[in-house]
Amino acid sequence: MIGIYDYTVILTYLSLASSVGGMGLACSGHIRCALACLALSGLLDAFDGKVARTKADRTETEKEFGVQIDSLCDIVCFGALPVIICFHLGMHDLPGMVVLILYCLAGLIRLAWFNVTAGRESPRDDGKKYYQGLPITSIAVILPVAYAAGGFFPDRFPLALCAVMLLTGVAFILRFPFRKPTNQELFALIAFVALVVLYILACHLWGSALPWKWVLRRVSAA
Repeated sequence: MIGIYDYTVILTYLSLASSVGGMGLACSGHIRCALACLALSGLLDAFDGKVARTKADRTETEKEFGVQIDSLCDIVCFGALPVIICFHLGMHDLPGMVVLILYCLAGLIRLAWFNVTAGRESPRDDGKKYYQGLPITSIAVILPVAYAAGGFFPDRFPLALCAVMLLTGVAFILRFPFRKPTNQELFALIAFVALVVLYILACHLWGSALPWKWVLRRVSAA
């Protein structure tokens, strides 16, 4: 068979599987579960490179394959899946569709640019401490947080979601230094997103947009 199938790419493949599952869930109306799949894809992506680098005897073909498969996976996981989620969240009118097209195009341009400039221009500057522009994987944090926060202002959420997706897409292709998180910051971010996802899933299970209101009612009645 063609391709690479060892442990160095398994997290990338699992990330893609999670996102394809998320697409099906979003199309079936299970938006909150789809957001959990998006966050899971982001988690897997955060560690796929670290896992791949543990193999000391990787060939140049294996390294290049890893780079290419990661970018191809990213456009599905963090380009297509967020677009499908946002479409089913209400961004299916003309302005919303324009924003989603621009968002996905910006993500595609970013990934293609750093693929073709590999070795000449890196997305990370200053000793690999900075990204250049906002990484496309950041949507795995931004979209779940935006959705959870939207429960506090449901009337303004559609407009806010359009603004979030537009600004995020623009940030993908702007040239500005974006500091890479340290390992401690990465784990803190993962914990924060995990709490957000648990909140979203709690909403799904309880059939409530804001389960904290139930808590407040219980406290007031006590």
